[in-house]
Amino acid sequence: MKNAIPPSWREILKDEFEKPYFLNLESFVKNAYSEGEVYPPKDKIFEAFNLTDFDNVKVVIIGQDPYHEPGQAQGLCFYVPPEIKEPPSLKNIAAELGKKPDFISWAKQGVLLLNATLTVEAHRAGSHQKKGWETFTDEVIAALAKQKENLVFILWGSYAQRKGAFIDRSRHLVIESAHPSPLSAYRGFFGSKPFERANNYLKENNISPIEW
Repeated sequence: MKNAIPPSWREILKDEFEKPYFLNLESFVKNAYSEGEVYPPKDKIFEAFNLTDFDNVKVVIIGQDPYHEPGQAQGLCFYVPPEIKEPPSLKNIAAELGKKPDFISWAKQGVLLLNATLTVEAHRAGSHQKKGWETFTDEVIAALAKQKENLVFILWGSYAQRKGAFIDRSRHLVIESAHPSPLSAYRGFFGSKPFERANNYLKENNISPIEW
């Protein structure tokens, strides 16, 4: 599984690959894909890392699980392909942005679209939680927070906020708000201006902004 991770990330995360949790995770994921229907497609598990090189990361958006219905999950948090009906959270992100998000463009500009859990069983939300993915993605966030300066971390909802609790606010900008899901979007997500705030911070630190 580690060989599917691009070289820049593999070097940063190399200490993880021989730890018991990762070896167990590798075995679990291999069995899951061989025995049932799992999302995203196997070659898209590490798509967020493939599209956003470690050295190019400017912004990190943290999601929870991949979407669990056919055709939705493609390895980037919140993203679905254009031909797939938009989930409600994605509609609300578009409403806050004022246009349809182009997640692929974001990723190529340096926005790491990272789910906490990178795989899921079809039709079963959260089914691959607590198998080791959370530990791995915690290490991804920790490596970014420790080794880079002036990143923007966008944490929507309590789950993402707990996952980013250790980020040093004196070195990075952490933008927190309610989650864009219909259950909470009106309780602080709408009007939070995460994209504008992210770009203002990047420009203040002489970093080219994202074309959202």
